[in-house]
Amino acid sequence: MSGFQGFGEYAVDFYDGLVADNSKSYWDANKQTYDSDVRDPMKALLTELEPEFGGDFGSPKVFRPHRDVRFAKDKRPYKDHCGGVIEAGRGAGAYYVEVGPDGLRVGGGCFHLESDQLARFRAAVAEEIHGEPFRAILAKLERTGWTIRGDRLRTTPRGVPKDHPRLSLLQYRSVYAVRVWEPDDTLHERGTFTRVRDAWRQLRPFNEWARDHVGLSERAR
Repeated sequence: MSGFQGFGEYAVDFYDGLVADNSKSYWDANKQTYDSDVRDPMKALLTELEPEFGGDFGSPKVFRPHRDVRFAKDKRPYKDHCGGVIEAGRGAGAYYVEVGPDGLRVGGGCFHLESDQLARFRAAVAEEIHGEPFRAILAKLERTGWTIRGDRLRTTPRGVPKDHPRLSLLQYRSVYAVRVWEPDDTLHERGTFTRVRDAWRQLRPFNEWARDHVGLSERAR
């Protein structure tokens, strides 16, 4: 059979082991399992999803397994999950998928906002014509099993009235939706493709809102 047929039998076991022993020796000894049961299936999954969710929106990418520890207190060298994404650029909407010890995670929205993106986000949310549809998008996702997360201010953003009807949304500095399936047999089967595809379809209104009202950053990252 060709195409994505599920993550490998030892995908979760590989990450359980990596959590217990996040070392180069463990990685080197188990890299073949990572390649065959994690990385290659992730690439196949994104390749199949690209025709529907990529194109003008963005290109698929599998994130590298190594952590950037240059300025981090946590010096563990490897990520404890494998993530893949289709996006044009950070903050302007994203279709994200991840496999790790917790199972399958999908997400989308504005994972990071540069200052110019944050200004456009708040300007759109502040206007009823754009802000109310956005509120409705997030509310529908929550009703259908998604969790809305993000970094948000505890105070009122500068220039925003304290009685603004969408103050709770305006406090976000990043906002995204996530959904998780714990490890099960489906993770290793073709059914994972259906799970991710259907979940990403539910995320489309959120991502299209972000694309249209936030857009790519004009700042060099």
